Amino acid sequence: MRRLSLIFMLVLLACCIRPAAAERVVVSLSNHRVAVTSSFVGEDLVLFGTIEPNQPRAALRPPYNLVVTVTGPRETLRTRRKQRVLGIWVNVDSREFVRVPSYLSVLSNLPIAEIAAPDVLRRLQIGLNNFLLPQRIGPDIADTVPEDPFRVAFTRLETQSGLYRESATAVTFLTPTVFRAAIPVPANVPTGNYLIDVMLFSDGALVARTNSALEVTKTGFEQYVADSARDYGLLYGLVTTLMALLTGWFASVVFARD
Repeated sequence: MRRLSLIFMLVLLACCIRPAAAERVVVSLSNHRVAVTSSFVGEDLVLFGTIEPNQPRAALRPPYNLVVTVTGPRETLRTRRKQRVLGIWVNVDSREFVRVPSYLSVLSNLPIAEIAAPDVLRRLQIGLNNFLLPQRIGPDIADTVPEDPFRVAFTRLETQSGLYRESATAVTFLTPTVFRAAIPVPANVPTGNYLIDVMLFSDGALVARTNSALEVTKTGFEQYVADSARDYGLLYGLVTTLMALLTGWFASVVFARD
């Protein structure tokens, strides 16, 4: 009886222990710093990567699927709903989105629904419909269903501006274990630090994960003006007011009638 109990415990332990991951993902970004100037019209970054065995004798298990999620700095935004009242369009309702990504790009080699099961996609927040976008609803802050009208309108507006994106063709496997991903950076991209989350799937299961980082910053005169407005608000306001007065005075002198 003692021997049977020992065998049962060993079998149960073997069932509970998962085998170690056989893969690891190594990535490299073409440019970790994007400089925004007055002539900046956008840029396309390239993320290169390879899939390697986690251990010297571990075997790889292609085919693989890859999802790259790029998130920008968090910010609080408000979406308003307009309605025609007495022939005039007015704001009748609004919803505040609390600390949501200012930039969100979901890139993959296949449609998201074909990579993993819906519960896995929701748990890992893969795809625009599964990513958490908390809203302030009364005194509470919570996410809503993907069909929520305010959430749908918010993602639609961000997608139209190029700040939210979901592409099933942005990741390309050059070989079964070497890939590249195109990361678009639009001209209106917010400045700040960006997180690049790379998830590798095999047979619908997450087998490896890694991340990288990206910084978007203003440079030149634009950066100087932005820093001055942020760090020396009062002085910045006085200088801009003085410049406006001088510009008005100079225009009145130039275009004055004798």
